Amino acid sequence: MSFLIISTARDPQVWIDALKQQQPDLEIDVYPEVKHPEKVEFVLTWKHPHGAFSQFPNLKVIASMGAGIDHIINDPNIPEGVQITRVIDDQLTEDMAVFVLSLCLEHLRNLSFHHCNRNWEPLPYKRPEDLQVGIMGLGVLGVAAAEKLIRNKFNVNGWRKTRKDILGVHTYYGKDQLEEFLRNSDILVCLLPLTSETENILNKDLFQKLPKDAYLINVARGNHLVEEDLLEMLDNGHLSGAGLDVFRQEPLPKDHAFWKHEKIKITPHIASVTNPETVVPQLLDNFRKMKNESPLNNLVSREKEY
Repeated sequence: MSFLIISTARDPQVWIDALKQQQPDLEIDVYPEVKHPEKVEFVLTWKHPHGAFSQFPNLKVIASMGAGIDHIINDPNIPEGVQITRVIDDQLTEDMAVFVLSLCLEHLRNLSFHHCNRNWEPLPYKRPEDLQVGIMGLGVLGVAAAEKLIRNKFNVNGWRKTRKDILGVHTYYGKDQLEEFLRNSDILVCLLPLTSETENILNKDLFQKLPKDAYLINVARGNHLVEEDLLEMLDNGHLSGAGLDVFRQEPLPKDHAFWKHEKIKITPHIASVTNPETVVPQLLDNFRKMKNESPLNNLVSREKEY
């Protein structure tokens, strides 16, 4: 029985060191150098080559290195019966909440405007209590962001697929309530999982339902956003700006239009970065549960896609 790492975007050695520190006798292979494919039962992965999982006939668990799992379920060749897990980590969650708060504060206080535009003329600013922040997606990360914003005097609304009551958050749910939610979102934060239903959800039709001068924050996935629609709505003045941490192509190409747009703030997918040392214990716990045929933690539903 072996533990396999497949990653095209993160350094496997960092994960090996963290795993070995907690369990020195753990047998670890790194794809594509796999000595005994038939022994592989547990795979830790981030952005694997599609089709790679089918090489392991006894695979039981695919574990994502992060909170996102779209990079896994988008592979049509995942063997039936294999369980998929994701990371839920307190530090990861706190980092995301702080990042969302930072972008909201940066927007309402115009913190980068004067330097970027070489403009000394003071701009009027707003206070947190003057704005309605709408969070699309009220999972672990969305709830944490909402709570952080509420503690800093923002008015917070939330939207999700099904009803969920959260203290201090006016919650909308379902397609029927989406338009009302959008009308009440001066700042729109996307923290949705990426699924077949939510792909391209940040589009012109949705933006038109936001108040004029609304601000977009996308810290979920690049494929939520229709890039051409965002540029159009920024250029025609309906949206006041956008803070983007995720993109369809990463790294964002140097010639991409987003780099040159004065209303767009770009960060390189750093809203919350998994720390192997803090998440390895839950990975090893699931590895042991798999061996003991016990229920796994942080399971993903293939039907729901999250």
